[in-house]
Amino acid sequence: MTAAIAMPAPLHTAFYKFVRLAQPEDVARLLRELTAREQLMGSVLVAHEGINGMLAGPPQAVAATEHALLTDPCFEGLFAGMVFKHSACKTVPFHKMKVHVKAEIVPLGIAGVDASRHTGALLSPQAWRELIKQDDVVLLDNRNSFEFRLGRFDRAIDPQVGNFRDFPAYVMAHAPAWRAAGKRVAMYCTGGIRCDKTSAWMHDMGLPVFSLEGGILNYFAQMPDAELDWQGECFVFDNRVALDTRLQETSTSLEQVYSGAPDGPWRLARAQRLASAGPAAVDTARAA
Repeated sequence: MTAAIAMPAPLHTAFYKFVRLAQPEDVARLLRELTAREQLMGSVLVAHEGINGMLAGPPQAVAATEHALLTDPCFEGLFAGMVFKHSACKTVPFHKMKVHVKAEIVPLGIAGVDASRHTGALLSPQAWRELIKQDDVVLLDNRNSFEFRLGRFDRAIDPQVGNFRDFPAYVMAHAPAWRAAGKRVAMYCTGGIRCDKTSAWMHDMGLPVFSLEGGILNYFAQMPDAELDWQGECFVFDNRVALDTRLQETSTSLEQVYSGAPDGPWRLARAQRLASAGPAAVDTARAA
């Protein structure tokens, strides 16, 4: 009897880069070819402002894809220096592979924001830990309220938004008071992309804004004692649902995530539909 060959557990990689893409359709075509060749599953958004993706598969296939994105001449160096955030998988995170061309890779709802040109100040996890202890800092969670309820940094404020497009309204309503009180703004999100887009806009407003480099996932990866600053878990937009501060999948269910939310039944039904149908709209769900 031939012994069964153990297959390696899939590795999850998340990445993004704000960079001006003249022909996003061409980039999307190359990505479809690359991910098909490496037999990866996941979701990638491509727009004139850059790329935003989550992929999963055998570690060697993930590594080959990342290397191609960074070095293959077909990408013309557009993604050089892009950072990849890895996490382990017990549950298969995706069932399909989708590459979409969109108007934005993360929709802020404000025209003309160019995060490829500049953002607010990015802080390393170590510097972030020191900043958020300061009394003159307003610490904002730049995610949806259901994500905040599942886990957040100590002293963080929930802006009570149900959609990323609602976040600017909260900032504009409170910015005068922050300026009058001499406050600095620190904000964080899951992987950094929402903060990069928002901080570019806030920088243009003249607000002193700081963001956690690489987001929560990078903080967990770089800080072995992240639980000293973090309460709870981190929601992730794939079938694993949530990770702890060791980047390990937890037993939290979608029902627990959305319980008590005003729009919880709608979000739960949509999440279950996406989980069964694959990740075609996962990044759209991220912004919602």
